Amino acid sequence: MSRIGVAFWAFFAALGSSERAEQIRAALNGAALPKIDTSAKTPPAPARLEPPVAARSEAITLLSALQREARLVDLVKQPLEEFTDEQIGAAARNVLSDSATVLDRFFALRPVAAGDEGASCDVPKGYDPGKYKLAGPVEGGGPFQGKLAHHGWQATTVKLPAWTGSREAALVISPAEVDV
Repeated sequence: MSRIGVAFWAFFAALGSSERAEQIRAALNGAALPKIDTSAKTPPAPARLEPPVAARSEAITLLSALQREARLVDLVKQPLEEFTDEQIGAAARNVLSDSATVLDRFFALRPVAAGDEGASCDVPKGYDPGKYKLAGPVEGGGPFQGKLAHHGWQATTVKLPAWTGSREAALVISPAEVDV
């Protein structure tokens, strides 16, 4: 680079950076400059990556618990033609009772509307349609009074266990059981 090119480069470098300006001043005053390391810098060690946690749908977790503790999937998938109504009813009694226990443990279910079915029910003005489903002639925004056909259900908590299994088993509802 010619002297004029160096002068222009130094001029604009000094204007653009106070650190460069000090380096140029030191060089012009004859001070020893630090040696420039031209060797390639060692790249930093890559961050240690943890294996990703296996994902599992909360629906599969719930279905797995209903199968494990209540044998719900077994009852639903069983061909019912080979059983009498009494046998099906006897099996369903235990499955339904155990399923209720699982749902109560995971969700602490309670009715949306207080009262017995068939009793009078008041629906407030500006009600949330996610909480009340009105049937019959509905005009305006309420309040309404009617007969409770079903009290509905709502969860007061959600306590599903966290999945700790492998990615390959994330969709398994119930493992195969093998007698050896």
